[in-house]
Amino acid sequence: MAFALCLGAGCSPVVKLEAPREPITINLNIKLDADVRLRVGEKAKQDVETKPIF
Repeated sequence: MAFALCLGAGCSPVVKLEAPREPITINLNIKLDADVRLRVGEKAKQDVETKPIF
């Protein structure tokens, strides 16, 4: 019986956590592009409200 327990414990899955060897990089170009588009959109709304086309 003890042999069966030892055999079963030896087959248990193992999870290892390791830090990455290279630093994690985050690309912020998408955020800047979205920020610029938001500012242009807000400026366009202000211009249409203050200077009607028709």
